[in-house]
Amino acid sequence: MCITLIQQTATKKHSYSSHDETLRKMERMMNLPSPPLSSSSEKVGKRWKEYQGIRNWDGLLDPLDDNLRAEILRYGHFVEAAYKSFEFDPSSPNYANCRFPKTTLFERCGLPNTGYKVTKHLRATSGIQLPNWIDKAPSWFGTQSSYVGYVAVCDNKEEIKRLGRRDVVIAFRGTTTCLEWLENLRANLTLLPCNMIKEKHEQNVANNNGNIGPMVESGFLSLYTSSVNSSLMSLQEMVREEIGRILQIYDGEPLSLTVTGHSLGAALATLAAYDARVAFPKLCSTTVISFGGPRVGNRSFRTSLDKQGTKVLRIVNCDDVITKVPGFVFDDMKNSGGDVVNNSGFHVAGLPSWIQKRAEEAPWMYSEVGEELRLSSRDSPYLKGVNVATCHDLNTYLHLVDGFVSSTCPFRSTAKRFLQQR
Repeated sequence: MCITLIQQTATKKHSYSSHDETLRKMERMMNLPSPPLSSSSEKVGKRWKEYQGIRNWDGLLDPLDDNLRAEILRYGHFVEAAYKSFEFDPSSPNYANCRFPKTTLFERCGLPNTGYKVTKHLRATSGIQLPNWIDKAPSWFGTQSSYVGYVAVCDNKEEIKRLGRRDVVIAFRGTTTCLEWLENLRANLTLLPCNMIKEKHEQNVANNNGNIGPMVESGFLSLYTSSVNSSLMSLQEMVREEIGRILQIYDGEPLSLTVTGHSLGAALATLAAYDARVAFPKLCSTTVISFGGPRVGNRSFRTSLDKQGTKVLRIVNCDDVITKVPGFVFDDMKNSGGDVVNNSGFHVAGLPSWIQKRAEEAPWMYSEVGEELRLSSRDSPYLKGVNVATCHDLNTYLHLVDGFVSSTCPFRSTAKRFLQQR
């Protein structure tokens, strides 16, 4: 289990020992900020909307606010639990299901004191049509429906007080099954279904004006909306049903929805958060904390996400290739010379607007969403070598978050603790 200095200091209040004072002196010598003397719990409670992105994390990312770092790591551990509770063994009769019941999931995953209770296991279903020969393949190869995460609600009074509200978490793991890998390769953009578009009138107006509507990656949408048969709900139906049930139970309370995930789970988190605001527009706060997520949709999707008030914080390792796919990014930002430049480094001098419009409508032209906390494996003195697998690993992301101070400060020495526990 990943262990952080923040977790240790949050679990008990104590006077500063000689060891703590030595650590503080070392950090001052390295020009690193010292841990706050006062408890961080009151600061989170009073400023919880800021940490959930109401101001788009302005002034909190560089340098990285200590309380925000702790919150990002906390949600990262929820994603870890989604991985740890998944049955990876293809020879097991329980393959692709959840290993633990809801009542003990956090304890069995090494998170005994979260202050949350799991209320729902979630499953994702691939919409890929399987060929007839699949009957001759190993059973695990054609697994269409699999456990992908869970919903949890904060039910501890002290934690609710610390957070300043009751928090609902939806956590998603990354790609594990064969059909999920195949869905990832369906990179063409496709229009959102009608039940995921709130402003139908605006959609009609956009179509009449020749503008394309919100589009997302085909494979991600398939995993979110598909079901094997009428007796098995889609992931979308599960999410909507559970959020609706929770809103009824805690009606009138300050409540936030935080959707988090890694890799494929980050894409599903973005879709789930967007869909939740469509289905439940009165949600007080909806935030996505994503780790190593791929691109999800086009510019119109990003505009719709912004308009509905969903806040997205993407944790990005610039050495992670997954964050640079699928498709291409084309944004009409201009440099000092007035030329169009996109955020993938592509430069076109004097690009005509009609070409730009046609490019935006291409089925592989994506747009980044939300705000970005940009990190790099190369900044850590503890990572041995930079390769595709390590750069995308969730533990690497947690390590980089824990170690990042600012773009001009050295890496924190305490971040090594993550790697020691891998």
